[in-house]
Amino acid sequence: MAGEEPVRTGPTTGVRTPSGLRLDLRLTILTGVLVALCVTGYVLQPDSFLSESNVSTMLRLAAAIGVVSVGMTFVIISGGIDLSVGSMVALSSVWMTTLATQSYGPWVMVLCALVVGLGAGLINGVLIAYGRLVPFIATLAMYASARGLAERLSDGRTQVVEQQGYLDFFRGDLFGIPTLIWMLAVVYVVGWVLLNRTTFGRRTFAIGGNEEAARLAGINVKRHTAMVYGIAGLCCGIAALMVVARTTSGSSTNGMYYELDAIAAVVIGGTLLSGGRGTLIGTLIGGLIFTVVNSIFTQNNLESDIQNIAKGVIIVVAVLLQYGTARNRKT
Repeated sequence: MAGEEPVRTGPTTGVRTPSGLRLDLRLTILTGVLVALCVTGYVLQPDSFLSESNVSTMLRLAAAIGVVSVGMTFVIISGGIDLSVGSMVALSSVWMTTLATQSYGPWVMVLCALVVGLGAGLINGVLIAYGRLVPFIATLAMYASARGLAERLSDGRTQVVEQQGYLDFFRGDLFGIPTLIWMLAVVYVVGWVLLNRTTFGRRTFAIGGNEEAARLAGINVKRHTAMVYGIAGLCCGIAALMVVARTTSGSSTNGMYYELDAIAAVVIGGTLLSGGRGTLIGTLIGGLIFTVVNSIFTQNNLESDIQNIAKGVIIVVAVLLQYGTARNRKT
């Protein structure tokens, strides 16, 4: 099974090394966990869990978080962290749904969301790369300021989408599959190609693995870091389009806790928090695992606090498994 972590081969035999085998094993285990959860959901709710409507609902709910998780995967592989993704989604959604923006038509709304998300992400990247701020501090500042600006722009009110053309397109479907799911698939395919088949992706892994060695190898670490955070911001702009389409409104509360869900999906998927190794396929499966867990809990009328406890346990177990794997590689 292919993944983003490069698979090393011997000089003449082409035999997969333990690094590549570990990646395949992680993805196999994740897939097995996802299948087991789906079976559990079916056993508990055989009439509704795997119905077409529920599966479509789960995928639509997972779409925005999934897109944000793509950007977060790039950031964490490069050795950083982004706590502001939820706030950037909120800011993009509010800016694109102001009356002034909507008056220019649906595609201006789309462009606005993408530009705002990209711009906010680049601000993070410039502060971290050129301002030498710690990623935690820089993105924490954006977390607060972006959501505050969103609330100021919306005057604390929910802004309803009045552009019917926008809703018709993004709430529609293509070949029977909702547009939001197509958007999620396209973002993952483009992200996979960028991370796994381009120089940009190789440099991202190199910087996350050893920033100083990457600099000595001739990589412009500062520029690349800024671009990585720009990608994360652009993904937030795309996610804002999806959130607005699903809720038909822009609000400063959009994207609440997205940063936690995205980091959780990335960690569950096997990307190291220390950087240098990760897989978008794992991130996708990790996000789907959380979506299925939420659906099981919701359909069985379990309270949200139990869902949050379960998420916390899953994250802790995933991180402990990461540390155990890292220790085994060193011994």
